[in-house]
Amino acid sequence: MTRDISVAERIRDIRESCEMTAEEAAERIHADADLYKRFESGEEDIPISALYEIAGLFGVDLTDLLTGVSPRLETFSVVRKNEGHEIERCPGYSFRSMAYNFKNRKIEPLIVDLDPVENKKMKLISHPGQEFNLILEGKVRVIVGENSADLEEGDTAYFDATIPHGQAVIGDEKAKFLTVIFHGTDYTIKEDE
Repeated sequence: MTRDISVAERIRDIRESCEMTAEEAAERIHADADLYKRFESGEEDIPISALYEIAGLFGVDLTDLLTGVSPRLETFSVVRKNEGHEIERCPGYSFRSMAYNFKNRKIEPLIVDLDPVENKKMKLISHPGQEFNLILEGKVRVIVGENSADLEEGDTAYFDATIPHGQAVIGDEKAKFLTVIFHGTDYTIKEDE
């Protein structure tokens, strides 16, 4: 979940400025209307795939939703260590966008932090495109459909992101990984329990 009420407020404000009802927005992104309303109220986790779809629906960059500021860089972007806009997707799973200030990104590089206390139950999601994970610290279990792998620092996974997938910390230590998402252009929200 974004756990950041300002993101939910921005989504609602943009939708209202587009003179669209919550029900219409939900229908356009193929989401249940009640789920969409919980996104806008900040009551429900907003998966990255849903954020992409909402941004596409309203014709804004993902960074506009996350920060309220439009990315401006077109040829070169630098994000320093421990910088980047941070979002808590759900308890124990937060990420920092490492290219938030670059316009019209074709890929989304994110540093993901997993907390061992909060990140015990993995929520599987799917989204268009492909995904690459590189473990930077700790141990991470990656599940993709019927496949799973326990990865350590330096290990990688590359997979079809349309297949329900998720990552969870293994053990009692925090874990960190780089994920690079090629998100394509077709976003459909699918959450699998």
